[in-house]
Amino acid sequence: MKADRLLSILLLLQTRGRVPATELAERLEVSVRTIYRDVEALSAAGVPVYTERGRHGGISLLPGYRTDVSGLTADEARALFVLSAQGVHSDLGLDGALGSALRKVMAALPAPHRPGAERISERVLVDPARWMQAGAPNGPDLGELQYAVFADRRLRLRYRHGGAPGPLEYTVDPYGLVSKAAVWYLVADLHGEPRLFRADRVLYAETSEEPVRRRPGVGLGEVWALLREQVERLPKELTVKVRVRRGRLDMFVRIHGARLAVPPPESGGGAADDWVELALGFQSLPAARALLAFGADAEVLSPPAARRELGRAAAEALRLYPEGR
Repeated sequence: MKADRLLSILLLLQTRGRVPATELAERLEVSVRTIYRDVEALSAAGVPVYTERGRHGGISLLPGYRTDVSGLTADEARALFVLSAQGVHSDLGLDGALGSALRKVMAALPAPHRPGAERISERVLVDPARWMQAGAPNGPDLGELQYAVFADRRLRLRYRHGGAPGPLEYTVDPYGLVSKAAVWYLVADLHGEPRLFRADRVLYAETSEEPVRRRPGVGLGEVWALLREQVERLPKELTVKVRVRRGRLDMFVRIHGARLAVPPPESGGGAADDWVELALGFQSLPAARALLAFGADAEVLSPPAARRELGRAAAEALRLYPEGR
């Protein structure tokens, strides 16, 4: 709608200062001619907007002009208040700032939209933690990682890799922080190559006095997309066929759903003791030991090497807890 587009132009000019008409047209997916017509409409409505021609020209507002957010639609207002869900903001120590910002937005909202915006926190709850997830892991506060990111400084880390015998020390060039499935990651370059560091495995972090050495023209979004693709394409070297009692299928899928080769069957129907066969991908035989958590409710059918691996693990546990003791 034109009214939404005019408000978008106004807010972009207010936050960015002078903006070329071509950039506005690209952002709003209209022609440059349409942008100039919209600028004329804003000027006719009393908004002090003007254009400057030339190589360094663009569209600007007179210095000091500000507007409020009373042009928000009802859906836009509700969308903003979903941000109040706990999780990311509290991890970054921004809960207080978020609450203050939302109160300011509420004061500027049109009166008819305020009840809907207030109800959103009563009707929608976002819990970012996964089922069966342990409490907050040991590690440094995100504040030091966050400080290095915003200060554009190099970062010294003592980091514990999964399965490694001891921690290692690195000096990295951070791009930013990413929260995925309630787990925080530091995205950084190590010797000019993109790397991903889980924040809960950082044993120590110290911001260096050296300025960050990011690759020119490369941003957080681009590096994260590359790293995410690499993780998702990790080969699953071992396919394990397992049968699970139907009564435990829902919990099994919650924990091992990412490893399933095909979607599981519907959990409804059939007796709780009926067996359901599934195929999972593991990167190694020892990783398949996680299936022992389901005891007699999950049985590995193949390959034989996986059955032997779980047998050895069960025997080791039995030696620790012999029957009758």
